This record gives sequence, C-alpha cells and structure tokens, in this order.
Amino acid sequence: MSTATAPLTATTTIPAQAGRSRRVASIDLLRGLVMIIMALDHARDYFNNSAYLYDPTDLSKASPALFLTRWITHYCAPIFMLLAGVAAWLYGNKNGRKAVSFFLLTRGAWLIFIELFVVTVAWTFNVHFTFYILQVIWAFGATMVILSALVYLSRPMLLATALLLICTHNLLDGIHVPGNGLDAVGWSALHEFHFFSYPHFSFVIGYPILPWLGILTIGYYLGQLYAPDVDPARRKKTLRNLGLFSIGAFIVIRAINHYGDPSPWSVQHNALYTVLSFINVTKYPPSLCYILMTLGPAFLFLAYTERPLNKFASAISVFGRVPFFYYILHIYIFHGIAVLAAMSQGHPASDMTNITAWVTSNPRLKGYGFDLWVVYAVWIIVVLALYPLCKRFDAYKRSHQAQQKWLSYL
Repeated sequence: MSTATAPLTATTTIPAQAGRSRRVASIDLLRGLVMIIMALDHARDYFNNSAYLYDPTDLSKASPALFLTRWITHYCAPIFMLLAGVAAWLYGNKNGRKAVSFFLLTRGAWLIFIELFVVTVAWTFNVHFTFYILQVIWAFGATMVILSALVYLSRPMLLATALLLICTHNLLDGIHVPGNGLDAVGWSALHEFHFFSYPHFSFVIGYPILPWLGILTIGYYLGQLYAPDVDPARRKKTLRNLGLFSIGAFIVIRAINHYGDPSPWSVQHNALYTVLSFINVTKYPPSLCYILMTLGPAFLFLAYTERPLNKFASAISVFGRVPFFYYILHIYIFHGIAVLAAMSQGHPASDMTNITAWVTSNPRLKGYGFDLWVVYAVWIIVVLALYPLCKRFDAYKRSHQAQQKWLSYL
C-alpha cells in the first residue's frame, strides 16, 4: 500500500483576530516531511529487487537497512489521517458545523472516485479498469464521509468514539467472513485486508476503515488545541504529554505481548533483530500498537516545532501544502520510470503495465530490480524534481483559492 496524503490542507489555518488567517506552520512541516518519506516506500516497491521476492518486514530474510526503509514509512498514513482531522476541525471552526459536514461529505466522495479512477491507474497502468485498489485515498474518503455525520456529536461522544475505535478494534481480529459475497466485502471494508476476484474485475481492500476512522476522529477532536484563544504553551504541554503517553503505552502494551497487535514479537538471534521484532507491528489494518507507535512521535513533533521556519523547513512545508498534487504526480512518475527500468533489464513493458494485482506480486518481475542504494537515489532525484512544480502550484493555489473554489478539490 501506499502511505498517504492529506486532502484538507487548505483548511490548516487558524483564524486571526483581524479577520485574517495564518497557517499552522508545524502542521505543514510535519505533513511535508512524511510526504517525502512516503515516496521512499513507493520507490522501494518499484525499484528494489527484493520487493519482488519477499516482504521487507520478514526478519528471516530482510536486512536491517531494508526493514527500516519500510518501517519508517509506517508513520505516513496515520499522521496524514490525524492532520486531516485537525484540518477539518479548523475548517469547521471558521465556517461552521454544517459547512464542515458538507465539506467532508463532498471531499470524501470525491476522494473515493479519485482512488478508483485516477490513483488505481497510476499504480497499475491498467486503463481497462479490471482491477481496483482501495487503499489510503479510499480510507480518507470513506472516513471523511462518516465524520461528516460524527461532527454533530458532542465532544465527549467524539472522544469516546475515537478511543473505542482505536483501542478495541483488535478485539475483532479473530472474526473472518469468507467468500466474495456482500457480507465479506462489507466486513473487509470495516476491518480485514482482503482480495476479491470476480469474472470481469477484481479489487483489494487494503485499508479497512474502522481504525482509520478512529485516527481521523481523534484528530478532529484535538483540532480545538489550535483554536485562536488557546495558549501556545498549553497546546505544547498537551501535545507533549500525549506524545509521551502514547510512546509509553506502546512500549508497555507491546512488551506484554498479549493484546494490541495480531503479530507478537519474539526474541531473535541478536539484540538488533529483537528490537526490530518489537517494532514490527501490523499496518493492515493498523493495530493499536501501530497507532500508538506512530502518533506518539507525531504529537511530540507538533509540540516542539511550533516556531518560525528556517529555509530548509519552509522548503519541506511546500510539499505539505500541496500533498494531493504531489501524491498523484509522484506515483505516475515512479511507475513511468519503472517501465523504462524494467525494459532496460530485458523485461517487456507489459510486465509493468496492465497490472491486475499489486506490482510486487507480479511473478514475471522476479529477478527485476536494483540494490537499495538505487532506490534511495531515485527517491531523492524524483522528490527534488517535484519541488519546483509543487512550489509553483502552491503559489498558484494560495493566490487563486478564494476566487477558484475548485482548487480545494486538489
């Protein structure tokens, strides 16, 4: 799966007293940082030779460098979902509850459409629409549609809903609905990764929505920390305490090794691999341990980066202000380069096009790929190449958003 984007970046502003608004620099910075990290995972999928042979989190085969290359990208999707919830609250605080409900409903439906007919094509280069991938953009869309109704709950009920979804959804891990019927599809959409195949098309639900809805909802609840009348010192203290609590809870729950993740850790042949086993938590769907491990550092980052940005941080923030634009472009670019790379190694272009499963599942591509350093080189080159495009689109978007409302969909 892909890691993520934050479709509500246009809303990450704090209303100012004089009727103007100011963007939350720490949110843009964090979103931009994980946007860059996200692309590393997709570069690995398309260019690393091991990607077509085994899972990068398989500690019996993966090197520490490969494992950590995959593991660091775990932070992207939950952080984007959290920040999308914060952004939704800020939009509602400025425009009203009815407006944010409509915003979430329409943007959510739009994102589901984009996942099916734009993003899936980027991953597969399959223009016959015989295979669909429901992953991070689908999860954003579906959870936003549901949040459009949840925004009418009281704050205590919102918090209770978010915590219930995050903390207890692993109780459902033992429930499985076999087959390709509507009941199986419905259960998979809620809680179980599953591939469905039918005579004329197939699809995979990679991002079951229950835990992702919990993350989006807790982000919406915490958005009030960015209200204009909240003391920055209080916000920093709250975020710091949330970060420390989340990290501590992850360590304790994971150490007990009884609940919070369907894949228990175990002592390995050396200390390093034992640590890797400890942090090797489940993403599909995101377990309680996964959520605590990823959101804890995010809270700390937000707590300690709320200050004027230097030039380097400002450059990173550009990606955080136009994540949807960046997200769509980088997949098409990586995939296009991968077609040429496969051909350079003697594979026909068809091995990288008209895909009907995740690209790394293609048995014809076994033997294709490059060492890990090539993955990093391609990643860096593509991110640097996208920067001027993102900067120009960011400038256009910021200067025309008030007059051209359609830009909020991008």
